[in-house]
Amino acid sequence: MRDLSAQGKFTSLLLLAAVAFTTVLPFVWTLSMSLKPEEQVLSGGLLPKQVEQHASIDGVERKVRVLRELPDGRYRVKLLEGERQIMDVAGPVVTSEKLDFRFDNYPKAWNAYPFLSFGRAYMNSLVVALIVTLGQVVTCALAAFAFARLEFPGRDLLFFAYLATMMVPGAVTMIPTFVLLKNMPDALNWLFNTTFFSRELVFGGKMIGTDSYFALIVPRLFSAYGTFMLRQFFLSIPKELEDAARLDGCGSLGVLRHVVLPLSMPALATLGIFTFMWAWGDFFWPLVVTRSDAIKTLPLLLQTFQGQYGAQWNLLMAASVMGLVPMVVVFLLGQRQFIEGIKLGAVKG
Repeated sequence: MRDLSAQGKFTSLLLLAAVAFTTVLPFVWTLSMSLKPEEQVLSGGLLPKQVEQHASIDGVERKVRVLRELPDGRYRVKLLEGERQIMDVAGPVVTSEKLDFRFDNYPKAWNAYPFLSFGRAYMNSLVVALIVTLGQVVTCALAAFAFARLEFPGRDLLFFAYLATMMVPGAVTMIPTFVLLKNMPDALNWLFNTTFFSRELVFGGKMIGTDSYFALIVPRLFSAYGTFMLRQFFLSIPKELEDAARLDGCGSLGVLRHVVLPLSMPALATLGIFTFMWAWGDFFWPLVVTRSDAIKTLPLLLQTFQGQYGAQWNLLMAASVMGLVPMVVVFLLGQRQFIEGIKLGAVKG
């Protein structure tokens, strides 16, 4: 039995190692490409190497690049120093390799396009992702507490109707949402007899409507999935704790703030991490609702490294590595609560 147990444990560890390897490999490959020169990004090997070739020409060691080997055994080379001419040499051609980490790819990627500010796009994504994350956590917590603890007519029916919106694909609601945002400034200007809602902001974009921070943030402040997840977690909290808080004079918001939320930190951290990762990497919705460069987000800027006839893969990978930093930081800050939530879900099942 011990042998079988040890064999099963070894097999499990082997499978976990294989899964971990396939998960980590893309990140290692991205980091490797971000440190390579442009001419070597598609070459084999993870380590960036610089290949140098030297040949003796008229008794002087010269740096060359071999173009091809001729039938008579000589080499056709291109001189890389002085006059860059092509000539045939008898050889020998000495080839050497050395590691060549191009850390300058990162500042190059940051300043690659003068008309598009990488720092501005980075801050746009960070601000939008943080506000969307905070907004979803707040709105989902309030809605989940109402559906879990408050008694009002039609509560369960309303909850199932809200939950049913998860079955509607986002592509179905995207066009109506876009049309609503596009017409919103004109409708509000007519309603209040003003032009305030069509004004351009000093820091870029419009006040509301399309091509605005409003369009990037507000439609994504609500989540049926987040409400469902938090409601299920709130239902697992003993109601006696809430009754004790009400005896001490807490109202519904007091119970939510002082009892429910402190006990629900694992679920809140899980929702926050998932929401931030989704909002940070979202590409399609910002592509639809933004036009001006001032409010473009980082995923839209990364697209500019891929042109019609080619791509700057090393700069694209360097920009992608810089784009991974906030997600890694958010996960490291919330990993304790995140893992705690997974363990609690496993025990309660």
